[in-house]
Amino acid sequence: MKYSLLLTVFLVFACKPDKKYHEAKKEPQSGSTLIKEINDFQQELNATFKNPETSPLPDRYRKDFDGLEFFLPDTTYVVHAKFERTPDAVPFLMDSTTDDKTREVVYGIVHFKLNGIQHQLEIYQSLDLISQDKYKDYLFLPFLDETNGTETYGGGRYIDLTIPEGDKIVIDFNKAYNPYCVYNKEYSCPLVPRQNYLKTKVRAGVKDFSKE
Repeated sequence: MKYSLLLTVFLVFACKPDKKYHEAKKEPQSGSTLIKEINDFQQELNATFKNPETSPLPDRYRKDFDGLEFFLPDTTYVVHAKFERTPDAVPFLMDSTTDDKTREVVYGIVHFKLNGIQHQLEIYQSLDLISQDKYKDYLFLPFLDETNGTETYGGGRYIDLTIPEGDKIVIDFNKAYNPYCVYNKEYSCPLVPRQNYLKTKVRAGVKDFSKE
């Protein structure tokens, strides 16, 4: 989705589909409810790519586009993580696929177990977006994993999150998506910091994009 922001921010965050704001659930979700949410996410993302007003795809790819390739929905990739806030973190400039940089801060660190392994990832807040009311609760989770370069895009994927009320947060890797620069080199996208590398295969979410 293209955002009408300052040029630098526009370019970097245009590589992302419309931010997904998921309210924290007070009751545990059943497996069927989770699967429905994942399927809804996939349908919404495909609709974004088919729409010429919102699609990152150049016309030559969009005219024959019939849907992105996803891993099958898998609720084992919906993790309940411990959320450790980092109020003393120092803002920094996050590199991108171009010369543009965005002002970010590590808002928190999440700790969770996936595929039998304990992991931690940094979650970021954009200082270029928080002045806008609709993004004040938005958090950005970019990550790398062992499927990159084979089943998924080599540069990693993104997940959109919302600031949780307490010290727990749900991360659904089925909602991982590719940066827009995967589909169109006119976009500038944040590079995933190396510290956000997961030493496991995350076989969930969007797969790599074939232009053939």
